[in-house]
Amino acid sequence: MSHCIHFGACGGCAVADRTAVEKPALLQAALQRAGYAGVTVAALVETPLQTRRRVDLAIKRYAGVITLGLHRARSDEIIDMTECVLLTPRIVALLPDFRILLRSIEALRRTGAVIINWLDTGPDILLRLDGDLTGPDRTKLIAFARAHNAVRISVAKGAAEAELVVMLSSPVITLSGVAVEPPPGAFLQASAAGEAAIIQAVLAGLPKLTAKSRIVELYAGVGTLSFALVPHGRVEAYEGAADAVAAHELALRKANLAGRMSVAVRDLTRRPLMVADMTKAAVVVLDPPYGGTGPQMKNLAAALVPRIIYVSCNPDALATDAFALKRAGYEVVSATPIDQFPYSENLESVVVFAKP
Repeated sequence: MSHCIHFGACGGCAVADRTAVEKPALLQAALQRAGYAGVTVAALVETPLQTRRRVDLAIKRYAGVITLGLHRARSDEIIDMTECVLLTPRIVALLPDFRILLRSIEALRRTGAVIINWLDTGPDILLRLDGDLTGPDRTKLIAFARAHNAVRISVAKGAAEAELVVMLSSPVITLSGVAVEPPPGAFLQASAAGEAAIIQAVLAGLPKLTAKSRIVELYAGVGTLSFALVPHGRVEAYEGAADAVAAHELALRKANLAGRMSVAVRDLTRRPLMVADMTKAAVVVLDPPYGGTGPQMKNLAAALVPRIIYVSCNPDALATDAFALKRAGYEVVSATPIDQFPYSENLESVVVFAKP
């Protein structure tokens, strides 16, 4: 019997046996393609099942029936989700009543999507629909929030900016001891255990620092790594999403960290940091999107920073970026594979590069 009744249809899992994919070998192969042959990869860090706290589901209305789930692999077909061994059971338990709610939402004409982030204070829900929200829609969403202790429900039409419908309490997630109120649909690490493993590997890869050492962080998000890094030096963080930066900045001010950390809005694809912006950094820490760093890597490699700590969610993008660092003379100090995505070929990893 498979680990899930949806296996073979749902695109969320690619293999029936969690151990079928040799994930340390994926990391080793990526580094080898970049020119780093024979790198010793650390033991795989496995995150527990049923701990994923974030999910992005597709929605379809057809002939009065609501389908809510993930897509079939390489298809637009949505597989209606009734169970999932990856998600926290609290999210799965929310879905039956959420389907009932969606049936009566007039703003859902044919298709939509929902992101559910399970925060410290409860579920934070962002709905993207293809119609205009009505008065009765708002009333039903507020009632659902009250019935299920949803801290916030926001709605957007298509790709438009989200509108707050109801907020019953502060949407808070604690990142390295700092309370952060993320924007609706914010990117979070898939699980708390995965986040902790990434942070542990990043901190282990730091060079010897002083309180005045300059740490440059790229693709900082809402501060997942920033707040872990700030006890070790002065953090200068950059992030392209303005709403994430606003949340990040509010949190650091409330935590009285303004003198130790700064965060700025910067699209690193359109406006990469220049070489001069990084040359005096003791270390650069980056957690780029799935596609990798793009044009930012050229300047990063040329800055010749003593140490670079790269958090990757895509071995192919890592191979491309690591090739640039190899050409710039960097060596691999450590490489840690983290299995945040069981039953798939996806891999999280932390690779530490240093100038000899």
